[in-house]
Amino acid sequence: MDEIHWNTQLVSIVGAKGVGKSTLIKQYLKQHYELGDRTVLYCSADTVDFSMRTLVGLAEEFVMRGGELLVIDEIHKYHSGTTDWSREIKEIYELFPELRMIVSGSSLLSLKEGDADLSRRAVKYTMPGLSFREALRFYHGLTFPRWSLEDILAHPYDLWQTVTAKCKPVALFKEYLEKGYYPFLLEGEGEYYTKIEQVVNYIVETELPQICKVDVANVRKLQALIAMICSEVPFELNANRIAGALEIGRDTVVEYLKYLGDAKVLNLLYSDKKKIGKLTKPDKIYMENTNLMYALAPTKVEVGTLRETFAICAFSESHSVEYGKTQGDFKVDAKYTFEIGGRNKTFSQIAGVKDSYIFADDWDMPDGAKLPLWMLGFLY
Repeated sequence: MDEIHWNTQLVSIVGAKGVGKSTLIKQYLKQHYELGDRTVLYCSADTVDFSMRTLVGLAEEFVMRGGELLVIDEIHKYHSGTTDWSREIKEIYELFPELRMIVSGSSLLSLKEGDADLSRRAVKYTMPGLSFREALRFYHGLTFPRWSLEDILAHPYDLWQTVTAKCKPVALFKEYLEKGYYPFLLEGEGEYYTKIEQVVNYIVETELPQICKVDVANVRKLQALIAMICSEVPFELNANRIAGALEIGRDTVVEYLKYLGDAKVLNLLYSDKKKIGKLTKPDKIYMENTNLMYALAPTKVEVGTLRETFAICAFSESHSVEYGKTQGDFKVDAKYTFEIGGRNKTFSQIAGVKDSYIFADDWDMPDGAKLPLWMLGFLY
């Protein structure tokens, strides 16, 4: 909440379903406005009311009545029948410069749709699920500052002292890998994995056809693609084999994988991000977070993959991650080489590699360039 410049004329908050976008916005409004304040209006774009009015019409009427802040949740669900949402938001932006707007939507949301390029007008924020650091605060009331990757690598002992003075991080980290990435865990632990399944099904059955124009007839094939990946992660892609199994084209397979990556269902890893083209197939595929692994394929969770999935999820929020094809598991920011493993992991695979480190699970205390894996949970 503190990182968002709320007073900007147009703020866009995107993220996967279930990470807490709507709750975040409502919390902000509750903290800064009195109930009944007529200068602010919160509405959801999927309500029946929008079948009888346009965004522009709503904004015009609101401004006439003294409105100052218009919040439109689930903006990607808006359909007026004649124009897309981005054109209307652009029109509101230009017609009423005195009106501030906050819009939220799916992580698939592009700020450049149709003829309306909002990327130069909106300040966009992408909201991930809870990091390990955020989960410690959210579920256990333990508050810690955010650490940059450079600070973790340079001063790991300081981070270790700060955290271990308040809790036993290894035990809590195990819990987080299984449950805690999505804040709706507080709504009931027993239904947590069922709700994650519902999130994935909603993305595949509703958001991909609506936003990415995926043929509804291929929804079942998308679900089968996710099931194939879940049973074999980390998944080394053979696009032609998958295309044959699902009876769709090879290029369609690559396209669907990229959609699932944008939707925060998968993490796609490439060995050279500079050479990524529209039809470039990823070198490795992981689930986007470890909770998805337990929800979708609980009997297939392999500890090595679990660790790597967590590391990619943590790095991807603010760093460039590439598949370490020859040395190390991952290359981060084209500078650091990382090996991910258990407490017995050695430096044999990255011996002599500059700026190389091991992040080890079941490892409590930093030892030179071998650091506890849970520390990556403090990157955001």
